[in-house]
Amino acid sequence: MIQSIWGKLGGAGIGLAFGGPIGALLGGVAGHVLVDREGALFGKPPRDVMFTMGLVALAAKMAKADGVVVDVEVRAFEQIVEVPDSEHDRVERLFNLAMQTSDGFEAYARQIHEEFKEEPALLENVIDGLFHIAKADEAVHEAEYAYLKDVATIFAFSDVDFEGIAARHVQRKDDPYLILKADRSMSDEELKRHYRRLVAENHPDREIARGLPPEAVKIATERVAAINAAWERVAAKRNIR
Repeated sequence: MIQSIWGKLGGAGIGLAFGGPIGALLGGVAGHVLVDREGALFGKPPRDVMFTMGLVALAAKMAKADGVVVDVEVRAFEQIVEVPDSEHDRVERLFNLAMQTSDGFEAYARQIHEEFKEEPALLENVIDGLFHIAKADEAVHEAEYAYLKDVATIFAFSDVDFEGIAARHVQRKDDPYLILKADRSMSDEELKRHYRRLVAENHPDREIARGLPPEAVKIATERVAAINAAWERVAAKRNIR
């Protein structure tokens, strides 16, 4: 069985040191970091740990974006990030450290973007996960929405890209074409090919093949469900079979 994300955080299980703000955060939780002769962090982190730690850090920063951290947001975080009972204390400590660190969310977002910039679908996973947490209290507050848009900008998503992601979570624009990132001028065949390509690019099996954690797979599953729902609306209106 593959070692869990949380099992990699303690003792020798971490294996590699992290650089940047995520490395400093992880070091604070693990109780140690590895350094080279000049005192600099070194080594490339496991991708699954980087993904999950980045999501934790940005979620914690976002929890303060509307000025209050509520229990329902924390519970929503635990729905996205699978945490065994034995690791709840460590995860809570990690979440609290991320909220308190002097590093701004921009530093975390830039490090995540640098790691996954060649795989924008994974960056979408992060934003989708953050939206899931933000809407847990049944409202994405203005400050949270602005925060998410800023993260998306650092991830190099355009305004149109971001609105498409947001449309899967909030009713700012109830437009299935926006969710599909499609143009109404597309023919039925063009639209059908576009939809099939979008599902293939975002399919959860791709996350599994990349060795990413359950968090990424769960987020991708929810995203494909939103894409399929949008397609069903468009196909029904156009009578596409």
